Amino acid sequence: MKRLNNKISHTLCILLVAVLFTGCAEVTSIEACITSTPYGFWSGLWHGIITPFAWICSLFSDDIAIYAVNNNGGWYDFGFILGIGALGSSSTSAAKR
Repeated sequence: MKRLNNKISHTLCILLVAVLFTGCAEVTSIEACITSTPYGFWSGLWHGIITPFAWICSLFSDDIAIYAVNNNGGWYDFGFILGIGALGSSSTSAAKR
């Protein structure tokens, strides 16, 4: 019974963090993309980390995207891939335990 309560509390904690992360996802309008500074490495890294949460939200809203249109190219892509990789490696190490 104690293990079940532990699993439930971990699941609730993960869901809470997921909700908090989705609150951090922002969308830039096309008009703002033309005049604003493009997203760089650090934004790409952040967008890669929150990709699963942004993807789930994008299924329900057309205003949410998982990839910034206004980016500086290679550095944004590099950060994005590292962010996705960091998320994947943490879930793999958690699964091994």
